[in-house]
Amino acid sequence: MAESKIVKACLILIGNEILSGRTQDKNLAFIAKGLNEVGIQMGAAYVIPDIPETIIELLNKTRAEFDYVFTTGGIGPTHDDITTECVAAAFGVGLYRDPETVAAMTKRVEERGETMNDARLRMATFPEGAELLKNEISVAPGYKLDNVFVMAGVPRIMQMMFGEAIKHLDGGSKVLSRGLAMDLGEGTIADSLSALQDKYPDIDIGSYPQMRQDRGFMVSLVLRGRDQVRLDEAHAETMQAMRDLGGSPVEEDPDKAQASAEPESK
Repeated sequence: MAESKIVKACLILIGNEILSGRTQDKNLAFIAKGLNEVGIQMGAAYVIPDIPETIIELLNKTRAEFDYVFTTGGIGPTHDDITTECVAAAFGVGLYRDPETVAAMTKRVEERGETMNDARLRMATFPEGAELLKNEISVAPGYKLDNVFVMAGVPRIMQMMFGEAIKHLDGGSKVLSRGLAMDLGEGTIADSLSALQDKYPDIDIGSYPQMRQDRGFMVSLVLRGRDQVRLDEAHAETMQAMRDLGGSPVEEDPDKAQASAEPESK
């Protein structure tokens, strides 16, 4: 089996509005898939409130544990946008105001017939040593400091910042995946899946019960690994194991299978 370089990242979703349920996060899936494309595995995701001590403590913990840390939320103009101050505190650095960003934001604000003010200037203020991640939508950039990438919570803006962040990443071996689906229940296949997982410890085997509009109850299996040969072997053996149990498994694109399904609660 070929030796793999494993690079891991984590995501910190910052905002009381996410924890309250008022805002539904749309950033986790986008970032996780984007990282995988460049050979970086999402190792953990946290949702935390706008509390300075919580943000600072988690930043310092995760930036020591992971190759890369991404944050979303808390870099706007209002009183509860405290991420930048917390990042500066975590790194023990001061803050600076970027003249180029101020000029670009002032121009955009005045084009809308509004006035630049201290609140908006917060979005042109960054920790010392930060490299900016430009975006063309709101002009106000995100930034990178060491292995921490700070991005907006608004999905469209975050996606532009993430496109800039990708340029700074050094990925490892991409996680590959193969999928299959059948009409056997999880209780029927559980023992066989356990035996397969023991045989292929380097392959992650996930089971996802679903109720599909077109096919009724189904169970999707998604196998993930970094070695194509091992992944293909495990997939073929899993297909045969399902046939041996009386099922009629069909191969599916794992991404399409998950996107089209309505997961049942476990």
